[in-house]
Amino acid sequence: MLRTFWYNLLHLVVAILRWPLMLTFITHGREKLPARGPYLVVTNHTGIMDSPMIFTAVPTYDWGLLAGEKWGKNPLTSWLLGLSGAIFIKRGEVDRQALKEAEAALQRGCIFGLAPEGTRSKTGQMIQARDGAAFLAVRANVPIVPVGIIRSDQWAANWKRGRWTRIEAFIGEPFMLPDLGRRPKGKEFGAFTELIMAHIAAELPPQYHGFYADSPALAALQQGEDPWQALVNEQLAMSNEQKE
Repeated sequence: MLRTFWYNLLHLVVAILRWPLMLTFITHGREKLPARGPYLVVTNHTGIMDSPMIFTAVPTYDWGLLAGEKWGKNPLTSWLLGLSGAIFIKRGEVDRQALKEAEAALQRGCIFGLAPEGTRSKTGQMIQARDGAAFLAVRANVPIVPVGIIRSDQWAANWKRGRWTRIEAFIGEPFMLPDLGRRPKGKEFGAFTELIMAHIAAELPPQYHGFYADSPALAALQQGEDPWQALVNEQLAMSNEQKE
């Protein structure tokens, strides 16, 4: 009951703040969401409105998310994010304690959200991601739901000019990371991360693809082919080139 109360309160706060912040949130593909948790929601990160967009896009009171520790130092953002089950993570390092807490939340059946890039892109395009999302998905063995967000990067400039911003979230089909039959190794986590980012990129217009524009996994998804096999084939080709 308490979680439901805080969830409804936070939704009310977001709904009220939309007006002075001149925001419209639109969600596409909500029917693709699993009926219940646990699952991992992953998204691109180009603006500070990404978190409230994801919060409104995925209707559940059993939320958790990773947020930068700086947001935990601000009383307002600490309170708002705390209501949505935020775990504050240290930037620029592997925060194993935060990842363990996130894994525990998933094992409890929580729906957990994070941006694999780990920081906000300053270009409006996707930047190279870290392996935290892949690590969590492997450890908790949960489905991954990719979400592409557009126009969040435009909000600050629009707001200063007195213009409304229509931020949209596109929810993709849930997927599981491939089962290797053993614990993944270092480079394999990197391939898992590229697979995750390709699924996010597939929900976005080309101008957002950035670092992953030339990913073979993205190309495979766009052609209706197996993205993991595309990554495996690329690694085999690179290995053969090195041998030659």
